[in-house]
Amino acid sequence: QVLLEESGGGLVQAGGSLRLSCAASGGTFGWLGMGWFRQAPGKEREFVAAIPSRGGSSYNTDSVKGRFTISRDNAKNTVYLQMNSLKPDDTAVYYCAAGRPFAVVGQRQSDYTSWGQGTQVTVSS
Repeated sequence: QVLLEESGGGLVQAGGSLRLSCAASGGTFGWLGMGWFRQAPGKEREFVAAIPSRGGSSYNTDSVKGRFTISRDNAKNTVYLQMNSLKPDDTAVYYCAAGRPFAVVGQRQSDYTSWGQGTQVTVSS
């Protein structure tokens, strides 16, 4: 079981930036596809971005196109989500998730087997 711990959330004004981090332990991080999801109050959890174990990335283009960037540092067992030009609609709890070793990951929650506890991001107008 991979353990995931998010950090970097907080309160920011609209137009500002935050960088979320997710530290992984208990698995071979370089083998794992990683993803970020978010859940706003009263809404379902939605896909934000994913980065497979072998590179590349995908995004929920409707919501975060051109503003968010997912990256990973395998030496630090950490995946990041750089969020720029934040909007009040980005307010949510952000969750990090890990897939099965070498498996494809994307926007489906079923692609992932381990989840973090989440970190709150609040964007004020």
